Amino acid sequence: MIPLKNRVLVTSALPYANGDIHIGHLVEYIQTDVFVRFLKMTGRDALYMCASDTHGTPIEIKASQRGIDPEEMVAQYNREHLADFEGFHIAFDRFYTTHSDETRRHAEAIFTACRDKGLIETREVELTYCEHDGRFLPDRYVRGTCPKCGALDQYGDNCEVCGTTYEPTDMKDARCVICGNPPVRRKSVHYFFKLGACHADLAEWVHGEEHLHETTENWIEANFLSQELRDWDISRDPPYFGFTIPGETDKFFYVWMDAPVGYIGTTDKFCQETGRSFDEYWKQGQSEGTTIIHFIGKDIAYFHILFWPAMLMNSGYHVPDRVQVHGFLTVNGEKMSKRTGTAVSARTYLEHLDPQYLRYYYAAKLGPTNADLDLNLEDFVNRVNAELVNKVVNLASRTLKFVDRRLDGRVGRIPEQDRAMLDEARARVDRIGHDYEDCEYARALRAIIEIAEEANKYFQDAAPFTSIKTDPEAARGACTTATNFIKLVAGLLKPVVPALVADIEKSLAIEPMTWEDLKTDYEDRAIGGFERLLERVDMKKVQAMIEQTRQQSESSGEGAGAGASRQDAGVADEQWKPLPIAPEIDIETFAKVDLRVARVLEAEDVKESRALLRLKLDLGDHERQVFAGMKNYVKPEDLVGKNVIVVANLKPRKMRFGVSQGMVVAAGVKGVEHEQVWLLGVSDEARPGARIS
Repeated sequence: MIPLKNRVLVTSALPYANGDIHIGHLVEYIQTDVFVRFLKMTGRDALYMCASDTHGTPIEIKASQRGIDPEEMVAQYNREHLADFEGFHIAFDRFYTTHSDETRRHAEAIFTACRDKGLIETREVELTYCEHDGRFLPDRYVRGTCPKCGALDQYGDNCEVCGTTYEPTDMKDARCVICGNPPVRRKSVHYFFKLGACHADLAEWVHGEEHLHETTENWIEANFLSQELRDWDISRDPPYFGFTIPGETDKFFYVWMDAPVGYIGTTDKFCQETGRSFDEYWKQGQSEGTTIIHFIGKDIAYFHILFWPAMLMNSGYHVPDRVQVHGFLTVNGEKMSKRTGTAVSARTYLEHLDPQYLRYYYAAKLGPTNADLDLNLEDFVNRVNAELVNKVVNLASRTLKFVDRRLDGRVGRIPEQDRAMLDEARARVDRIGHDYEDCEYARALRAIIEIAEEANKYFQDAAPFTSIKTDPEAARGACTTATNFIKLVAGLLKPVVPALVADIEKSLAIEPMTWEDLKTDYEDRAIGGFERLLERVDMKKVQAMIEQTRQQSESSGEGAGAGASRQDAGVADEQWKPLPIAPEIDIETFAKVDLRVARVLEAEDVKESRALLRLKLDLGDHERQVFAGMKNYVKPEDLVGKNVIVVANLKPRKMRFGVSQGMVVAAGVKGVEHEQVWLLGVSDEARPGARIS
């Protein structure tokens, strides 16, 4: 990764102010918080900026449905989100809002500078418009049939079955998500950012330095830079909650135009409040001493790696030095679901469990790539108990309790025969520090737990609980060595579990540890006493948390949606309704569809796709490959050996993963807040290749 300067500005993606924070969102905020806490321990001037993302159609609609002003609703979510983050020990230096004068001023400045460079132009576009609701419909407020593969009930911007992207106006059988009526086409003049004109500069930025992990760099190259970049529509029509475009009265900045500017606006606000120099963080030519790092999910990577740098490099602002991309969270190997109780809100989690359990577990599984992270609940309980509680907390509790009660609360000198062992453990501090800086948290924690294991073995073998009967000072020496191990392990874990380490620092009667303190001796002094530390995770509490989430879903009528994301359209309290029946066809048309029984021989995840599984099917007299959009609903291993129904005479479709030779039949419901899919099959006795009629 690119070397860090002493002044570092770090951001997380801005939580959308239309829903609760849940455990999926917390992957990113915990990952970022660990990083910033480590930097501060090392003495760097690190700031953590974040804000509520407050503009857009979903917020305007949801506020209208509640009968309140958007400003009131986003202020409420701003307070609730900050409380949730604080509950998980996320320590922002400033948590602000994008609905601010600071963000507006900088958004207008960026727009004006890019317009003056000829990168912004107006064009007449044809859009979907709902006459019933009297509004133009964003992509996610239109659903219908994919114009490429014919998959039903897809969003208005891309098909989750075949992966095709398109315009809402290209869809068949389109309907408005709000009211269910078919939209019409209507023209409007929109502003466009000419992203294609920035292709060369963006390619140089992506490949020129270590701004991205190689997995993300390769993904951007393969999916975007290897082809022509599409210009970006940066305006929206009323009704809309957002900033008016300069010189206009009824045109607004699209939320993705001003949302990332919230990083800048929040920094501006912080600098006003603290007397710092804003220009030293964000102005080209004055911010050479600053490193800016964005932590984001892979679903919004292209915004932060293409649109955002293009805007900044053409408007005199500091282009980010590093974009750290993480994957999605699954629970027990499946997509989070309110219906099954796994889409747990931050608030519900805190009612049942200590936040440090989740901080530790996430860190123990996080690396620098965009690979998905699975929260396996049984593994969660076992790993936290086995590592954090049994090896770290237990060592501290046994040792400090013994010193407090049997050794008059004092440690002595480190025995000379133990110094080499302690020095060898401390020699790993620098390597662990590099791992934290490179976001190799899982590797860092493995190394820390190895030290804790060595310390536990030492304490058990030294057996001060036995030697105190005949040689109290030998017992004191052993406990002094063990206490130094405790101080080392606690300090190494401080970015991950700061509250636990604060309790250990109190028990040791020391000031908050810096990274340099990890290599200093703790000798000839009184400890601060002993207090109980972190308890074991109780699986019954985990189960109670899941059950409460499931019951909340049932009582509210919600489905799989998991809140607080602009990608979810966020229409409140939507009740699922069956889709309208498709237009009539005659028997001759239907007879052309050749449905066959197929047995699944192989099934595997398509890593490059959010939705697809690759299936190898036996159709009796031959085998074929089909890509099915079932990743979020079924485990690949559960499909092997099963009979499914396949559209056998569908024209093969060439995809970037390979050729799909058919389509697997499924049933499902998918509204804005509801998602459930059932794979249709036939008896296991049916022979592959048999025709369904």
